[in-house]
Amino acid sequence: MSKRWSQIIFRVVALLIGLWLAFDLLARLGGEILWFQELGYLPTFLLRAFTKGGLWAIACLVTITFWFGNFAIAQRLQHQKPQEQDLSPKDILWGNWAARPRGLGLTRLLPLAVGLNFLVGVMLLYYVQAASRYWHSPSWQDILNFSASSLSPPQQLRLQAVWPLLVQLPSNLSQGVVLLGLVLALTIAPRFWLRAIAVLLTVAFSLTISGHWAEVLQYFQPTPFNSADPLFDRDISFYIFALPVQQLLAFWLTGLTLYALVSVALIYLLSGESLSEGNFSGFSALQVRHLQGLSSALMLAIAFNYWLSRYELLYFERGVVHGASYTDVVVQLPINTGLSVLAVAIAIFFLWRTLSGSKRASQAAPWLYSLGFYIGVAAIAGLVLPAAVQRFGVQPNELARERPYIQRSIALTRQAFDLEAINAETFAPTGELTRADLLANDLTIRNIRLWDTRPLLQTNRQLQQIRLYYRFPDADVDRYTLLSDEGGRRDEGERRREEGATVPAAPATEKQQVLIAARELDYSAVPQQAKTWVNEHLVYTHGYGFTLSPVNRVGPGGLPDYFVKDIGVDPTDNDASSLTTSSAGIRDSIPIGQPRIYYGEIANTYVMTSTKVRELDYPSGNENVYNTYDGRGGVQIGTIWRRWLFAKYLNDWQMVLTRNFTPQTKLLFRRNINQRIRAIAPFLRYDSEPYLVTADVTADVTADVTADVTAATPVSETSNDQNYLYWVVDAYTASDRYPYSDPGDHPFNYIRNSVKVVVDAYNGSVDFYIANPNDPIIKTWAAIFPGLFKPLSAMPTALRSHIRYPVDFFSIQSERLLTYHMTDPQVFYNREDQWQVPTEIYGSEPQLVEPYYLITSLPDNEAEEFILLLPFTPRQRNNLIAWLAARSDGENYGKLLLYEFPKQQLVYGPEQIEARINQDPIISQQISLWNRQGSRVIQGNLLVIPVEQSLLYVEPLYLEAEQNSLPTLVRVIVAYENRIVMAETLDQALQAVFQAEAPAAPVVRPFEDPAAPTEPSLAPTS
Repeated sequence: MSKRWSQIIFRVVALLIGLWLAFDLLARLGGEILWFQELGYLPTFLLRAFTKGGLWAIACLVTITFWFGNFAIAQRLQHQKPQEQDLSPKDILWGNWAARPRGLGLTRLLPLAVGLNFLVGVMLLYYVQAASRYWHSPSWQDILNFSASSLSPPQQLRLQAVWPLLVQLPSNLSQGVVLLGLVLALTIAPRFWLRAIAVLLTVAFSLTISGHWAEVLQYFQPTPFNSADPLFDRDISFYIFALPVQQLLAFWLTGLTLYALVSVALIYLLSGESLSEGNFSGFSALQVRHLQGLSSALMLAIAFNYWLSRYELLYFERGVVHGASYTDVVVQLPINTGLSVLAVAIAIFFLWRTLSGSKRASQAAPWLYSLGFYIGVAAIAGLVLPAAVQRFGVQPNELARERPYIQRSIALTRQAFDLEAINAETFAPTGELTRADLLANDLTIRNIRLWDTRPLLQTNRQLQQIRLYYRFPDADVDRYTLLSDEGGRRDEGERRREEGATVPAAPATEKQQVLIAARELDYSAVPQQAKTWVNEHLVYTHGYGFTLSPVNRVGPGGLPDYFVKDIGVDPTDNDASSLTTSSAGIRDSIPIGQPRIYYGEIANTYVMTSTKVRELDYPSGNENVYNTYDGRGGVQIGTIWRRWLFAKYLNDWQMVLTRNFTPQTKLLFRRNINQRIRAIAPFLRYDSEPYLVTADVTADVTADVTADVTAATPVSETSNDQNYLYWVVDAYTASDRYPYSDPGDHPFNYIRNSVKVVVDAYNGSVDFYIANPNDPIIKTWAAIFPGLFKPLSAMPTALRSHIRYPVDFFSIQSERLLTYHMTDPQVFYNREDQWQVPTEIYGSEPQLVEPYYLITSLPDNEAEEFILLLPFTPRQRNNLIAWLAARSDGENYGKLLLYEFPKQQLVYGPEQIEARINQDPIISQQISLWNRQGSRVIQGNLLVIPVEQSLLYVEPLYLEAEQNSLPTLVRVIVAYENRIVMAETLDQALQAVFQAEAPAAPVVRPFEDPAAPTEPSLAPTS
């Protein structure tokens, strides 16, 4: 009876566990389906899920069937004994002693068995380590949305790949212990452990293959590049779309056949208590045929590997060339081809012996000799010979040998990073800039950036954070079209006309470069006593509003002069605005509408809206204003079955127990925009800096706004249709398979900014727009997921006017341009003209100059535009050599211009200007006075600004207290030609530099001839 009850209890427990696992799977899958359905991307998810699941099933089924089928055959043949056979005169004459099976004693059997066991352990560690890249977390959600599809195929099991694993064994105690334990376990109980390891390797292979679902989908939808590699003359699409899948297949087949061969050999060697008896009598004829059949399959996999290794030479780096070099083309390529053909020949030989071999004779010698011969040839020809040719045939005359291959690497690297699209021109500063030129370039001068994001964010956190639970995670540079009546624009024009200057009439609108920062809710900053489930998920649901400030204006006390700031005070007052604006022109120019931010950069909690609990909207005086979400985002969880499903999905059982839900309750999760877009399109790479845009997508951005959208209604009654806050994220297509392209320090050697992603900050909707329709990779993804991408022309005009050339992409191109602007092979080989990014002093520490946005007119262009700029200096010198500009406006978006300075002309670089600033006695004395106890000076970014055919240098100085830091802008330094000025305002500094009689307040310093070692004069220059 007790045994019966034990069985019943066991079955009940097993049933309950099975039901729980099934419920878990259903909850995870159901939650994902409902989330993708809410966003309108369910077909995208289903295709990914079916592809990953299908690849997993195929890999698992084939692997486990192949291995366990061979185990079954080996189990049946393991007790067969080799047949004795008399030696014929021919055997004696030719020394064919292998015709008679001879046994192995313990002294040879034990090292052989231990060596094979060690090989099995190394294989397990290597393949599990390779598969670990595809397993970040055991949660089902991470498995479904894993974004590692951009990972390159794993390396084949070769000595070069395994050697680092073997080298680290002495220092990696855990791996060493595991490997030693596996060797002992396989020696004691080979049958059990070989099967257990087979299961683990099956999981590793299945995970690895399913992790490359993206490459498999691309394989069946390739788009031609219409450009061929110079060695094999194959379209580059083969290397981007086909070669990774073939490499993955080779990786799988090599591991599949090698483990089967080693495992079966171990089963035969250790069968019949051979170790305990100290003797192995030899392989039987059927065992030899089995081993030869597996060896034939292994040699075919090796042949496939060597055939693919021919193409892998295009990514190999030998000597000074990235890609196939002289040695690779002349020596390594024929060797790899020959080794592939030889492996096929040996495989055919093994297959012939397997199919036609004698059932009586146990002739293992040809099998072993063939394997040994191939290993020896591969080692000598594949490793020794190319190294010898490189050392003695290439290096003594390297440039002559490598010239055509250097040319290939230069050309294809420039193609892969889109450097060929750069239009190079000469820029020769004339040094003739006048006050009249500044007035003619008034928009450029009015947009010189005095505020950097770092001091602005620090000031925002002191003045605009309002409450502890609000945070400004970032500030972004953008441009907006404003009505020109703001900020005294007309008064400034009148004043300049009185000075006798010719000033054009103020336009109706003008571009203004601004810094915009989102005020997001940071739940981690809520006091610990208030961190309850209700507060986390029902009350603290969203951030509120943003700040908008011009980059060039300073308010009272040296603080930022905000266009948009604060939070509304009295929602019952119909004249109260949700956010405070500085003027009527700003209210008419900057759409505010719905300022609530439910989806942002730090929104890491899931929330429930439309519940019986009111959501905290914003603080108003000593009280709080509450609101109920009425947006389109979120998954309905009003029904009981959905509450149970998401309770399991999120492991939050309070969702089942709470009485605060209503039939209209929605669940908003994945509110972090970075997680959100990666869950939808994990095959893209994303920019590190999403930026906030406020835009009225229902009207053209250039249309005159005649109504205040916030003054007519209270904040709490603002319509959902008035949502104007959006996040814009740049996305990239990338590959590490572009032939001959040098990746530098990047994990890819091809990249394009092909997609712009827009996320609604209130509703959470996500739209993907194709920004580069000429990119073959994005064409392939658009064919795979036809409902995912939209043309850029479908983006609302108001949003399209805010797209900008991304800093990350620009930085990558700039880094490659430092070397690959040299197109002559000899100049490239000698590195005669290598550039570098200059350094500047920020705060008090040197740092590399970062790309920065400007509104300026480029040479030979009359209209000002929004550009991204970065200067360059020669390697180991400090003078400017060139600057790169990326255009962002209208039809010029994406165009790159490189302006090179004449090499015979000295143009001051940032480091030289910084040296002049910090060596000037008066300026340095003033900085030292400010740097006394209790405060410190922050030297801001030094901007190099092109104006007409000249360069203007501007650096702001901030002052901050050591305690409760609140940076204020206290001085502006301007340098031009031989003058340097420090003044309270930019306008004063410019007047001092460019007017005949400078006021006494600014400090004007002349530059000495840089060739002279003397200190600059102390006398002010008028």
